[in-house]
Amino acid sequence: MDLGVDARRLAIEAITTLVHLKNALGELILKPAGVSQDIYRPLFHQRDSISGYTLSKRQIAPLILDAVEKNGDGARVVRAVIEIAANWNSFHLADDEYAARATVQKARELLGTLEQMEAREAAAREQERKAEIARMQQERVELFEKHSSLLLMMFDSLQGEKDHQRRGYLLQDLVNRLFDLHQIPVVRPFTRNAKGEQIDGAFKLDGWHYLVECRWRQRLANIRDLDGLKGQIDRSGKQTMGLFLSIEGWSDNVPHLLKQNPEKSIVLMHGYDLRVALDRRLDLSDLISAMVAKLNLEAEPYHGVQAYMNELGLQ
Repeated sequence: MDLGVDARRLAIEAITTLVHLKNALGELILKPAGVSQDIYRPLFHQRDSISGYTLSKRQIAPLILDAVEKNGDGARVVRAVIEIAANWNSFHLADDEYAARATVQKARELLGTLEQMEAREAAAREQERKAEIARMQQERVELFEKHSSLLLMMFDSLQGEKDHQRRGYLLQDLVNRLFDLHQIPVVRPFTRNAKGEQIDGAFKLDGWHYLVECRWRQRLANIRDLDGLKGQIDRSGKQTMGLFLSIEGWSDNVPHLLKQNPEKSIVLMHGYDLRVALDRRLDLSDLISAMVAKLNLEAEPYHGVQAYMNELGLQ
């Protein structure tokens, strides 16, 4: 804040009237206000070119403020001197107690005015900050909705894709884009074990890593279709699970056979579950977390969006 001419004039009055001795001025006002001794000590001994006497405090005060102003610290020092003056009660150190008391009263009034101005400015800045945050949030919402709509259109267009292998690749890319959009860290396809094993995709959620397998075939998935994913999980670290996405679903025996596995490490996701997430009716992270909780607590490998929405009281 620019404290202005009145503040500078009052700071000069404080330096001039509050204490009689220059050494006390330095120790009690200038030094606490942040003025370097290298600035004010030489001035204490400097002589007037005309009279030959050492400079008075009234002559020294503007020189000190000019020096700190050149250092880019003028406004802060002026404000600090005014604060010191506003809290001053050592009137016995002044040459003229009445002048000192008048200076202190002016400092208190000006400081009150400055604090009110600063409070209004702070409130205005906070309002601007909140408005900027709201604008950025709105932009993120609009961008999220736009990208979600594009991904949903992409998913629906894949229904008519005749090349099933190409459709599978496009589905994998769509899933990665969806996870990115929901700010779920995604690991792109990679190889491991001396390039002997291909991992089609993975993501990280709540401290766990999930290997992903996507299927979009004419027939329902069977338990053999999950064996590859299960083997990859078994060859991974202990904090690894699997997400098996089958757009057309799976045969009735798949969930029952998964329950028989002592290590419950695979959650199932249907194409309808994916479409609901694309349609922004549910948060993807919350949906997957609910699926994992169902597996861990009730040993159910599939917890679809319909059951999840019923739990939330949504239709």
